[in-house]
Amino acid sequence: MELINQHTKAIMEGCKERARAAGLRFEDETLEYIVTNRDLLELTPKLMIPTLYDYWVHDVEVLKEKGRYELYPGNPYETVINTRPAISFYNDNNPDWLNVMIFYHVLAHIDFFQNNIFFRHTWDFDLTGQALSDKRLVARLRARHGRWVDYVIEFARGIDNLVGYFEELARYDRPAATPASRRFDYYFDVFLQDVKKVRTSDYIREVERYNACCKDQGELGIEGFFAEVVVKYPEFEALYEKSLGQKGARTTDLLQYLMEHSEFLKREDNRWMLSVLQVVRNTSVYFQPQIRTKILNEGWASYWHERLFLEDDRIQGHEVDFARVHAGVTSLPKVGLNPYALGMRLFEYIEEMADKGRYSFAYQKLGDAEERRRFDAKTGKGRETIFAVRANESDFSFISRYIDQDFLDRHKLFVAGKRLNRARMTWQYYIKSRKAADYRQMLVDDLYHPPRINVARDRGEDGSLYLVHKFEGKPLVRDYIANTLLGIEYLWGRPVQLETSEPVPAAAASSNAALAGAFSGVSAEREGEPAHISWRRVLYTLKNRELSKVPLS
Repeated sequence: MELINQHTKAIMEGCKERARAAGLRFEDETLEYIVTNRDLLELTPKLMIPTLYDYWVHDVEVLKEKGRYELYPGNPYETVINTRPAISFYNDNNPDWLNVMIFYHVLAHIDFFQNNIFFRHTWDFDLTGQALSDKRLVARLRARHGRWVDYVIEFARGIDNLVGYFEELARYDRPAATPASRRFDYYFDVFLQDVKKVRTSDYIREVERYNACCKDQGELGIEGFFAEVVVKYPEFEALYEKSLGQKGARTTDLLQYLMEHSEFLKREDNRWMLSVLQVVRNTSVYFQPQIRTKILNEGWASYWHERLFLEDDRIQGHEVDFARVHAGVTSLPKVGLNPYALGMRLFEYIEEMADKGRYSFAYQKLGDAEERRRFDAKTGKGRETIFAVRANESDFSFISRYIDQDFLDRHKLFVAGKRLNRARMTWQYYIKSRKAADYRQMLVDDLYHPPRINVARDRGEDGSLYLVHKFEGKPLVRDYIANTLLGIEYLWGRPVQLETSEPVPAAAASSNAALAGAFSGVSAEREGEPAHISWRRVLYTLKNRELSKVPLS
């Protein structure tokens, strides 16, 4: 692995000038390395961070990647990591015209990392330096404690997807609390939800009433709103005043809770484990936004490498070569998901819609298809809009807000279903739906969404740790429950209980189909109708490394 030569660096600097002129914003310093196939195989398991701590799973992944490479040789054109300075890796056999395209793609990634608010907690952080320090720490601990370090890493990595990423993000750029904001927060976040336990419909009505008061009368409207609250709930003022004297409990994720409350980890001989848990947690929190912005990030980079490459006079004579490579990267499949293709086309669609003023009530209220097609307010805000999308959205909001029926119709997209042909004993794919709502739901179902598991501090008995899985329509993977609880029991030092939901077939005749659909990811359908699945709460208990399960009423 070595730095690119001066000739190639000059190409990169030229790309930076053109990218900045187009509106991209990024720091001046970047590092570009030429890597071999072997380098890539060894860096991939470490998330392309050369200084990441060593762990035996990384070695296994290297062996697996070597075997895959022998069968299917091929490497990515580039890889860029969100560090300070940003570091990118390139193949050693790229021609200059291809490097121009790749450099634009990389610079758009860097622009995204350094301007999207979901990466806010990484903007002032040197990951490579911290990772090197962590690597040395883990090496010292391994020399002293041997294989137990790897056990602790494995147990921690089993729950590192449960880190409180959004809680970490919320610590940045928070506005100072005011008496009015505290009262507002207490009423909507605590009083209505925890004290009164109002229905969702009633809660929404209160939100709408508050907004109406603010809109009509401003500050006086807020005072009037809470005056009506006191009339309706005489106890509100007393409870609110009492809450001001209480120190709110800090929200902690499972790893934080173990580090702060485990008596086992506080023992003198075990304190070294806290450092390992902190390393695993910090690494997971750092990479959370990259998992949550894959479509948005790759779409942004693909959008800009196409725009800037075609405007660059240094690539004359290589337009056909570019078209071939670009089509391979951004082809839009009918079945499956290509984040480069979907994200790029959605950015192009948003830009066109905003240029024509179609994100307006005047356009949305039109019911005639021909009038909608001809509508053009010529607002010219397309470029401004896509930069705002780049700065403020994640994959979930990107998909939910901007994929509509017009976008699906333009690109002939659909939801593909899968069913068994019993006569031929083969799987058949068919067009299940062309509705935008169904297509959005399909994409959302494929997004990264770790389970929400909270510690119930008041429900554990005899020092046991009681965990509650907030069920959101997807069960935990049963195959992982036993080993994950085993790791948590070790770190907690006492029994662990997990309350979760599991599927129960609505009828005995459909039990096999329902369970297969729930755990295999394939819809269990009969005559075009999805199998109905009901759910029940169960309690897993791991005590002395023995797992038991009981249903809850």
